[in-house]
Amino acid sequence: MTRLEFLLPLTVAAGLLASGARAQESGLLDIERRLELIGHRGLAGVRARPDVALAPFTTDGCSGGLSTVWSYVAETLPRFAESHQDRPPWEPCCITHDRAYHLGGPDPEPEQSYAARLRADEALRQCVLATGRDRAEDLAQDYGMTREQIDAAYVAISDAMFLAVRLGGGPCTGLGWRWGYGFPNCGPFVQ
Repeated sequence: MTRLEFLLPLTVAAGLLASGARAQESGLLDIERRLELIGHRGLAGVRARPDVALAPFTTDGCSGGLSTVWSYVAETLPRFAESHQDRPPWEPCCITHDRAYHLGGPDPEPEQSYAARLRADEALRQCVLATGRDRAEDLAQDYGMTREQIDAAYVAISDAMFLAVRLGGGPCTGLGWRWGYGFPNCGPFVQ
């Protein structure tokens, strides 16, 4: 499989996911699922090999540099750190999400793996929302905003994180934060 043959379905899937409600209405999410199942089948093949073992768990907190940038901003801006600490307040959500991604789900069967990834991503979104609800009163007071405004901000944050992990977290991509990253990469560029 060439890089173009591999990247084309991922690009199409990304576009389908980004189109949200329109994709749901037109059945395009089923196409996204079918494209992603290619990676889940590859991961199942790797997991079935007798010479493959799950690597020890690792985490970077919130992937995509979010935890790293957050820490830098907190070091640079003491007022920010005072309100928001030196790590994202939802970082425990990310670490729980990383644990699910590390294993790639309890069942390697592709449909079950796909469903487990979707559940993990939705659990991340819900956990970030819960973090916002827990912090809303303090943040509203700190920033002179309403609780509804804080809630809206956390909806935007959680939706953005959900979209990011859906777009960038599929199995067999070679990325360090891919679904099943505790196993060797199963992507098309593996020799």
